[in-house]
Order: sequence, then C-alpha cells, then structure tokens
Amino acid sequence: MSRSPTNILDRPLGRSGARSSEGSVVSLSAFAYVYSELVQYHQGRAASISELERRLESAGYGVGLKVLEMTAYRAKETKRETRLMSILHFVSSSVWKSLFGKAADSLERSIDHTDEFMIIDYEPIASTFVSVPTDLGQLSADAYVSGIIAGVLDGAGFSARVTAHSVKVEEGEYTKQGSNAMPGMPPRKDKAVFLVKFSPEVLSRDAALEDEKAIIVFQQMRLTPSIAE
Repeated sequence: MSRSPTNILDRPLGRSGARSSEGSVVSLSAFAYVYSELVQYHQGRAASISELERRLESAGYGVGLKVLEMTAYRAKETKRETRLMSILHFVSSSVWKSLFGKAADSLERSIDHTDEFMIIDYEPIASTFVSVPTDLGQLSADAYVSGIIAGVLDGAGFSARVTAHSVKVEEGEYTKQGSNAMPGMPPRKDKAVFLVKFSPEVLSRDAALEDEKAIIVFQQMRLTPSIAE
C-alpha cells in the first residue's frame, strides 16, 4: 500500500487537480484571490503601468530562485544545465509542472532575433481571474510569472530579460479539450507569451560550448579509422 508523502519537499507546489492522485494542494480560487490582492497592493504603489509590471516581476523573481532550488532537489539533479536550450526545456517542462501541474504549451525561437525565445501558455493561471481596468489596458497580469522565469534562469546562470505579453488566440489555434484541459479554467481569448531575451554573455558562452562540442566530434571522427585498423 502506497503512502502519501509527508515531507513538504516531496509535495507538488502547484494545483494538481485531477492530474495527480495526491489531489489539489492549493485551490484555484484561493490562488486567484491572493494573486488579485497582490496585484492591487502593488497597483496602489505604482505610478505607471510599467512600474506596476516591474513590481510584479520583482515579486516573482525571488519565487523563481526558490523554485529552481526546490525543483532541482526533487529531481535529485547532481549537475547543472549549461546549454541554453536545455535550461529552456527545463523551465517550460519541469518548472511549469511544479507550478501549474502541466507543461507549457509551446517553446519557440524567434525568427527575427536569435537571442529571443517564447514560452507560450494558453491557460495562464495568474491572469485568468484578474480583471484589468480600462485605464490599465496595456497591463500584463502575467508579469509575476515572467519574474519567476527570470529568477529561475538567473539562478541557473542564464541572465535574461523576461517580459509577459497577452496575445489574441486565433480561431482554431488552440483546441485542447476534455481531460487535457486544465480543470476549473474558463475559456480564454488571449494566450500568455513570455518573451525571453538572453544577455550577450549567455549567447557567447553557448556558442563557445557548441564549438567545443563540434571540435570533440570532429576529433572522434578522425580517430575512428585508426581505431578500426
């Protein structure tokens, strides 16, 4: 007979709902209420939309550092990610599952800018139950999550500027339904796009690692005939 984990470090961070036999850890309504209060708190202390978004990002940044620690501990990882794509896959899969009970819907690279990547979520929890006033029409309520992403990346040694954007979902673009849909989430007209722009130092390091890998492969190819002989 299996027992439920009693150690808090072994429990999922996010709402698991029907996705796990452990049941819900944090109710969606409770999170929505607390997050709404967080937004209102910073709104009353911000002089502009950009300042409000910076405040939300800053609040999420510290959470991201802790999430990185917790996720790495649970995965029993003994090595750190050194490649750019590997850390992005880690964020869009492992981190997303720890926080939201599911992986991000898509990870894409910008066509126009090689230093930019996009993590896409069609069911962003943070902004679903936040009603943005008309005078704050350009506010991205998912800025808190972008701060979490920045904290995870920075803590892993990948400094980046992460911003959240609300983008209209085109007709037929997203058709996930039934058991695959997140329980309790109303239909969304907008998706959350988290734009990750890495610093030049990170790109240079990744390029150097790629060159080093290519040199090793080339040397192995040159040695293969002599070994066969």
